[in-house]
Amino acid sequence: MTDAYRNWENIAHPKAWVHKAASRTLARKVASVEEPVDDIPEPSALVPRPDAIAEWEARHDALPLLRSLPMKQRQVMAWTLASFTPTDIADHLGLPAENVRANLKKARRTAAAYLKAREEEQ
Repeated sequence: MTDAYRNWENIAHPKAWVHKAASRTLARKVASVEEPVDDIPEPSALVPRPDAIAEWEARHDALPLLRSLPMKQRQVMAWTLASFTPTDIADHLGLPAENVRANLKKARRTAAAYLKAREEEQ
């Protein structure tokens, strides 16, 4: 968001710009190697209970599902969940619309299989 503030006068489509910037940041983070943290950080105003983050994520079905997808499918699905159309996604990411639609189709199939398997487990 600070990058958006710094570049505000050059941004034509703020919502798309922020999603694109976040997607790129996620891709860099996934590609980098992280070192595990030994101790849970001290509580702060931003994170009153640091251990509660994992509990919150576990309650949400979309997060494990999105994590299981390949990067392009994850990216396209995240943009779709943010109410972007395949054409919008293709324009903003500089991809062919056919590729976006194909990745979205594969992601939806994976999501359906994931939800069916979860349903059978319960």
